[in-house]
Amino acid sequence: MSNAMIQYLILVFALSQTVALLYLWFKKRRQARASDELQKPSPEKLALTRKQLYREIERHEETEIRLQEAQTYLQCLIDSMPSVLVGIAPDGTITHWNKSAENATGFTLNETFGLPVEQVYPDLPVSMKMIHHTISTGEPQYFKNIQSGKGSNATFMDLTIYPLRISETVEDAVVLANDVTKRVRIENEIMQSDKMLSLGEMAAGLAHELNNPLAGILHNVRNIIRRTSGNHELNQETAADLGINLDDVRAYLQKRNVFSFLENIQIGGERASQIVANMLNFARTSSVTLVETDLRDVIEHSLELANNTLNLKSSLGFDLPLIYKEYTDIPKVNCAPIEIQQVIINLLRNAAQAINAGNGVSNNPSFKPQITLRLKHNSEFVSLEIEDNGPGISEEVRQHVFEPFFTTKDAGEGTGLGLAVCYFIISEHHSGTIEVDSKPGQGTTFTVNLPVAHSAHSNTQAAPHSHLEQ
Repeated sequence: MSNAMIQYLILVFALSQTVALLYLWFKKRRQARASDELQKPSPEKLALTRKQLYREIERHEETEIRLQEAQTYLQCLIDSMPSVLVGIAPDGTITHWNKSAENATGFTLNETFGLPVEQVYPDLPVSMKMIHHTISTGEPQYFKNIQSGKGSNATFMDLTIYPLRISETVEDAVVLANDVTKRVRIENEIMQSDKMLSLGEMAAGLAHELNNPLAGILHNVRNIIRRTSGNHELNQETAADLGINLDDVRAYLQKRNVFSFLENIQIGGERASQIVANMLNFARTSSVTLVETDLRDVIEHSLELANNTLNLKSSLGFDLPLIYKEYTDIPKVNCAPIEIQQVIINLLRNAAQAINAGNGVSNNPSFKPQITLRLKHNSEFVSLEIEDNGPGISEEVRQHVFEPFFTTKDAGEGTGLGLAVCYFIISEHHSGTIEVDSKPGQGTTFTVNLPVAHSAHSNTQAAPHSHLEQ
């Protein structure tokens, strides 16, 4: 084959390859164009897609609104609770905070979120040990009647700590605190009233049973003293008829301390008779007449009468305790002045005896016995506080001080009726309250609350801070 033929064949082959490549390119282009035509949405399909998209957006917005409404509802539900509710993380920081907690502390959730609960709410009686125990065990803890403050300012709280499992790895705790101050005070008043009622009935029965034999003992002792007296003519005549020298008989009785025994019997009998009278007065529910009275006048009169009973024994002799008076403008109260005076004198005497019983008076010459009287008031009550700087009393004793026949004094020094009578006078006759607050080594404070007279108007001037000189 010639070279020309070979070159011709090569040219034909090259052209055929070129034509084939061009054909494939045009075919692919047509296919791509056809594919583009197929993928291009029609106006109807585009409108349908747009409509579906809008509907999905509306559903999403509606779901979001419902979630927000549910969250708002739950938050309002939690905020409407009178109980304090606090969410606490394992590290002790705050995760949630309802309206009651905000009212109790003055801080909002935004201000407290992430802060330690002990820093923000120090009055909440919750420790990290309690939080960790609840989270680790998964069991709630319950605490009843937790006391904060003291005396008339004491509050009581029921506390519950619940575990909160948020996820497999996140666990928190929820603290629910209820203010039960009113309930606890009502329960204490009911309990005390029941004790007073039952013990009052017992005291009345016991007093009547003791009254007759005591009267017989005292009557016979007086007869013995009178019939051994040398000044009685009939005694002289009887001794002469028997041939006895009455003076010798009296000398014998004196030598053998018989007269001293008789005197002790008479003193003991009269003391027992006074105890019986107190028991009868305690049990008696006589009505009293209440009048509008300025409590300061009653206090001043009581102090005048109590001066002779407030002497304290010390290494230097007898010292009158300093009486500090802290008065404010107070309205009048409806009361029976004589009964309130009895209560004040009794409380002053108790304060003086408490100071005298403490080591400070007898062992420390520089100790200054002090009794402070304070007058305060609010829209409902006038409060009288009588505070001493004596040794104080324990919690166990404090719980029983108003019970009849309960006393911490030595035998023969107290009947245990003084404070019980005070409680009866204030609670039953005056619809008031009397409370005691004390801790060992920190003195004792009695608080008497008397209702304000409805028609009372405070026209008095504030009394200056003063004290009775020794």
